[in-house]
Amino acid sequence: MKLFTRKGGFAVRLITLLAAAMLVGIDRLTKWLAVINLSAPEKPRSVNIISINNTNILNFTYVENTGAAFSVLQGHRLFLILTTSLLVVGILIFLLTDRLKSRLMITALTLVAAGGTGNLIDRVFYGYVVDFIDFEIINFAIFNFADICVVTGVCLAVFATIREEIKLKNNRHKIGENETFHLPLINKELNENMNKKNKSDDL
Repeated sequence: MKLFTRKGGFAVRLITLLAAAMLVGIDRLTKWLAVINLSAPEKPRSVNIISINNTNILNFTYVENTGAAFSVLQGHRLFLILTTSLLVVGILIFLLTDRLKSRLMITALTLVAAGGTGNLIDRVFYGYVVDFIDFEIINFAIFNFADICVVTGVCLAVFATIREEIKLKNNRHKIGENETFHLPLINKELNENMNKKNKSDDL
């Protein structure tokens, strides 16, 4: 396995690791703020942030989530710790190699690794993940900054994959057109060479 071998690879991957660390830091900070401001007995568990005409749009609501992103797989702590650990380690190893050339895919995987790490820290040390972002107007599951990173990263990865597939198809189409364009010329040259050979044989 080659690490940091591509030209400029060390700088790109160093920035990638720093960006991932920064995102994890933001996740830890926001969760810490949620804990000290929303989890204490004397504190309200939910605080309205945005409302329009007495309709709550966005709340900060403290929740201890024992499941995965958006509260799925509740109570499967060990399974989630193992799968998340394998996923994060696999992504980090992949990011440190020179296989990835797409900056968009590097960004996507960095987001997924950072989000996975942020929630993994919660599960390992507390047994649950702190969620607090609550879009009450759409009655959606309460989530956190790490979940945003994971979902954004997955969407970017899907987009990057589709874009690469389109590029490959276009390149194949161009190659096919070039081959079709040059084929008559090749046939013409072959016929001319055959005619010359036949004339020389007749002489």
